[in-house]
Amino acid sequence: MSEINVTPLVDVMLVLLIIFMVTAPMLSAGVPIDLPDSQAEALKQEADQITVSMDGEGRLFLDDQELAPGELGDRLAGLSRGASPPLVTLRADRGLDYGRVIAVMGALNAAGFKSISLVTNGSATAP
Repeated sequence: MSEINVTPLVDVMLVLLIIFMVTAPMLSAGVPIDLPDSQAEALKQEADQITVSMDGEGRLFLDDQELAPGELGDRLAGLSRGASPPLVTLRADRGLDYGRVIAVMGALNAAGFKSISLVTNGSATAP
């Protein structure tokens, strides 16, 4: 037989494609959070953005690193900024107290980050 059988190669490539398609969405959501639902349109992803997350217990995370209480302002002040500060996305668990989320937004504002996006799940049944 002088031909190369490519069927096993195609099978392996399809399995790898499925694995990457399943795991890729999991990589973008570092901290597991139960996000609230919303009917808002999705914003475009920007390359220069910072993600602040609050889980159901109220712990704070900056990109995937847990922060100690009161450490958010110091860490944000240490970030290098260009001509304009990067976009900040805030991911907060739906079960958190509204005051705790507003306190984090106040700390972000005091650190000079005026553009804050709240992350939600897209849903057509939100109130």
